[in-house]
Amino acid sequence: MDAPPPLSPDRLLRYAAASLPRYTSYPTAPHFAPLEEAEWRRRLAGVGAGERLSLYVHVPFCQALCWYCGCHTAVTRSPLRLARYAAALRAEAALLAEALPEARGPVAALHFGGGTPTAIGVPALVALVADLRARLGFAPDAELAIELDPRLLDAADAEALAAAGFRRASLGVQDIAPEVQARIGREQPAALVEAAVRRLRAAGIARINCDLIYGLPGQTAAHVAASAAFVAALGADRVAVFGYAHVPWMKPHQRAIAEAALPGALARLDQAEAAAETLRAAGYDAIGLDHFARPDDPMAEAARAGRLRRNFQGYTTDTAPVLLGLGASAISRLPAFYAQNASDERQWLERVGAGRLPVARGLALTAEDLERARLIERVMCDLALDLAGVSEAVMATAAARLAPLAGDGLVRLERGGRWLRVTERGRRFLRHVAACFDARLDPAALAGTAAAPRRHSAAV
Repeated sequence: MDAPPPLSPDRLLRYAAASLPRYTSYPTAPHFAPLEEAEWRRRLAGVGAGERLSLYVHVPFCQALCWYCGCHTAVTRSPLRLARYAAALRAEAALLAEALPEARGPVAALHFGGGTPTAIGVPALVALVADLRARLGFAPDAELAIELDPRLLDAADAEALAAAGFRRASLGVQDIAPEVQARIGREQPAALVEAAVRRLRAAGIARINCDLIYGLPGQTAAHVAASAAFVAALGADRVAVFGYAHVPWMKPHQRAIAEAALPGALARLDQAEAAAETLRAAGYDAIGLDHFARPDDPMAEAARAGRLRRNFQGYTTDTAPVLLGLGASAISRLPAFYAQNASDERQWLERVGAGRLPVARGLALTAEDLERARLIERVMCDLALDLAGVSEAVMATAAARLAPLAGDGLVRLERGGRWLRVTERGRRFLRHVAACFDARLDPAALAGTAAAPRRHSAAV
């Protein structure tokens, strides 16, 4: 099959600049509606016998705010505030355990994110893990993972986390160039990151993930390639390469970043490619849209076997059908239902303190939602789809959207149109392919027009 002609700069710019969801769920969180606690309790009571659980704990605190951050987090060093939050997490765990049926399965995975999870103090965090083990029961092979700030990790903390059962840690590296770090409010010498990795491995936390970001102010493709080479030399098992989402209308602190210093859409595309080329040359497998893993890592193995999944934390090997989120803003997922906790810390604390599950929003998925969610997840994970059994209602909208992508060589329709395959050219535009199956997306967003609502970040 002849290769399609190269995309013109105008076409590349249209694809790269489009505002699209990251598709860590479908429907996406902006479509959630107000949810009553009684309905959420009813849904939890219906968790099936033996169904394994996955837990996500959100700690929305940092000691200092990085200007690029798009997470739900706040800066505090108040011991009282942090202790109050940690106590409420344990109380919420008790409420969840009481709401779930006794016949449910064990916890297969636990992930701490933020913010900086250790902000509540490693002793408090370890005590929470012990509570969760006692109340919910953990599978013998459960994976415990945590996001860490390498600037705030000492040997004692690493040893305590390892003793609690953590075996995987994710470190925010972002970029190793001092001049880029200065522009984003996160000064973090490369030697400090190396030291953190040594401490983790010495303690027994051997599985290391590293996060990089492209599209930062003053950043170049050479900066991104150097950072990718650095984490590869560290021996990171997994590397995530995210595009910086400049959304100051949602995250006012991002106004500290000079918008004029941000790379344009085509420069961002070059940076993403520079990271990918560097990591592939270092022996990593490309995973989905923006992840890379060593060939012997479980994520690479899952991708090869078609078992890779995608949830609110991004790509994952976690196959548990029930994901329960704890903490302010945390999202839970049942097989056909989403629920999100109150995002406001005070509201979350008040509801937990009153003995209520602190949910605020959610969504029951229809049969069509479930079909579209499956298609979006599979194409995001496998870069291929079997279209033979897709309903007419879904294909009615998807076919017209896929046609221009096929014309531009981003996807191929094979086996008489019954099989969709994303090309290597199309990998960088995987969110565009997923959007073809999104019935709730404003068509202007997919077209990359100026009229598109600024609800999501740039697609590349």
